[in-house]
Amino acid sequence: MPFDINPSLPLPLYRQIVDQVRRLVAGGQLRAGDELPSVRAVAAQHSINPMTVSKAYSLLEAEGVLARERGLGMVVAGSQPMARRRDRLALLEPSLREAARNARELEIAPADALALFKKLLDQGE
Repeated sequence: MPFDINPSLPLPLYRQIVDQVRRLVAGGQLRAGDELPSVRAVAAQHSINPMTVSKAYSLLEAEGVLARERGLGMVVAGSQPMARRRDRLALLEPSLREAARNARELEIAPADALALFKKLLDQGE
């Protein structure tokens, strides 16, 4: 499971990891018992400090999203607090707020912004 980490974003790298894992778990792409890549593997793949990945995993463990399994490392915890539709929408809201702010600054009409968003959703990327 590769993470999409972008150092040029203003969001700290550990927050990018935390938010992605939350979304993947809430959306059902990661299920209870699924193993996450090791701290070392993620750090090496993205050329980032292992402490950054460790901090993200620790926050997710404290929230109950991940659990530490002896011999496996970090796995998705059995009970998920973010499985409800309302909670999944709440995870999407910050990104949409940012997109709405960008659209206003660029003076893009709401209908055009919504059409682009729908197009992107339909592309599945």
